[in-house]
Amino acid sequence: MNTIRTVLACLALTATSLCAQAQDLLADHVPADRHIRALDSISLFRITPIQEFNLTNPGMELYPEWNNQYAKSYDVKKPNEYTIDLRQFHAPCDSRLVTSHYGYRRQFGRNHYGTDIKLYTGDTVRAAFNGKIRVVAYEGRGYGNYVIIRHDNGLETVYGHMSKHLVRENQTVKAGEPIGLGGNTGRSTGSHLHFETRFLGEFIDPEQLIDFAAQDVRADYYVYRKNAKGTLAGNARAKAPVAANDEAPKRSEQSAPVKRPSKTYLVKKGDTLTAIAKKHGMTVQELCRLNLIKENANLRVGQAIRCS
Repeated sequence: MNTIRTVLACLALTATSLCAQAQDLLADHVPADRHIRALDSISLFRITPIQEFNLTNPGMELYPEWNNQYAKSYDVKKPNEYTIDLRQFHAPCDSRLVTSHYGYRRQFGRNHYGTDIKLYTGDTVRAAFNGKIRVVAYEGRGYGNYVIIRHDNGLETVYGHMSKHLVRENQTVKAGEPIGLGGNTGRSTGSHLHFETRFLGEFIDPEQLIDFAAQDVRADYYVYRKNAKGTLAGNARAKAPVAANDEAPKRSEQSAPVKRPSKTYLVKKGDTLTAIAKKHGMTVQELCRLNLIKENANLRVGQAIRCS
């Protein structure tokens, strides 16, 4: 009896040892990414179909070569149409406040090729997409301390006016990884991040792709078209883009009416309700209804009369 018990105990210990070894073997094949534990089922569904980026030479099928020189244009033929994958986006900073939009600046008589986001000196600036650091430099009469990243989705992003670089050229980065600290260097009138998006050197309004208030892209894809306006494609995730200039966007016919402040008129000596109404293109009845007075009401000098 004791012999049987001994044999069974040995078998149990062997099975336990084999199970532990199997678990250790499986653990060796599990990715060590500390972020994966935080992903919920929705995030996993979003990331699963995305192909791995080629971070050794991102965008190699589009760009002629890899170098560390600043360039606004490339001597290559642009495709008639190209779909840019935006799904692995991360907001370049925590701030949601846009202080200056892309477009022509009348006060300076020149174009503004990016979006300015308010931040403070020392705030973290992060990579918007997976990519490789192409340029880390300083430009005293322009970007100040700036970084350019080339991404495998075809975009290049520029981050300007930083107080400090946190990356080096040819370093690979993942979306959301810190690349610098916010600042007020170069041609800048206050601490902010100047953020640009480009495709083969061609500027694209960042707000066509990104809703900075929501800190998310507007859709899963952006379809670039040569000599034409690009369009969003895939799942829409943010509201429509704002106007591409520093002025207030124009209302569409479907938009809600803008509530304008009411106008008032101070009564002068000799004024009558009839004269005031005629002066403001109204009837006496409308004027009285707006001011809650009767048509035979006596007016006094200095009295405020609402006219709209």
